[in-house]
Amino acid sequence: MSTFTEEPGGQIQLSQKRGSTSTSKTTMPLATIHLLSLTPSTSIPSFLDALNSTSDLQPLVVSKVIRWVITPTKIDLNPLLHPSKPWDLLIIVPGSGTDASALPQPLASKVQCHWSTVAGIPSRLTQSFSSTNARILHPEPSQIPPLTGALDNPRLGTTSQTLELSPDLSTWIKGFSQTPTGKTPLSMLNLLAFKPGLKESYLKYGKAFAESIGSRRGGNAKLVGNIVPQQPSSQSQSRSKKDRDWDEFALASYPSILHFADMLASEDYQAVNLKYRVPALEDTLILCTSEVEIEEIMKGRRDVGIGKSAAGSSKL
Repeated sequence: MSTFTEEPGGQIQLSQKRGSTSTSKTTMPLATIHLLSLTPSTSIPSFLDALNSTSDLQPLVVSKVIRWVITPTKIDLNPLLHPSKPWDLLIIVPGSGTDASALPQPLASKVQCHWSTVAGIPSRLTQSFSSTNARILHPEPSQIPPLTGALDNPRLGTTSQTLELSPDLSTWIKGFSQTPTGKTPLSMLNLLAFKPGLKESYLKYGKAFAESIGSRRGGNAKLVGNIVPQQPSSQSQSRSKKDRDWDEFALASYPSILHFADMLASEDYQAVNLKYRVPALEDTLILCTSEVEIEEIMKGRRDVGIGKSAAGSSKL
């Protein structure tokens, strides 16, 4: 049995009872997961400039939203699936406030739609995340595993909602894999809600993912955490009265979209996915995003700035 205790300093204690007498505790710093769609007059580069100049926020992750892989079917349907403008950015920021959806100015004025939730992430993941993430996003060529060949004779499913390679998803991947972003590491946001008594089944899937079926394709759950229920706020667009919340989140990385597709198309992955993962979930979502594309946008901004500076300082 697990229980949460929120403590000062933006952390929670996760207490896990083992047997009838002993209890272990894991400190998990809080982080807020934001999905943002920007106002029509706000470009992603201009928002990133404002974000970088805001000392209140030091994000763990800033990623460009690419596409839904799995859409939720029960939890937060309206805010997640029907923003008035499609999602632009995924941002994960350490800490949480009394209102998890709050963003400081001048950022808030640049946001048209906003959804957020708070998670406790084990400190062992957050302490060195910057350096760990840099290695994941920019791996040495020798560290990128080859494709297994599953895409040569793919195992197809009728829908991607069960994390199978559906015809629609396969068609999109074929096109996206030819783009610069599709050839670089991608970050998949996962939100999970378990059926009663079936989390252990999902843990069997997670173990197999880490040891074989995911890792052999470069899959890496680089951030994971427990969702911390928040008090609804009347001002919050992201919160409404509902029967239940998400249980856990994960941010999984893959070296390219083809590595992700290779996994979905394989018999070894689907044998575990359909036996342990799919039956365990009451609801779930997967949103494909790119941190590398954000880095490229910022690099372009810096290069333009250097060019302007050099042009301004030149003498005829």
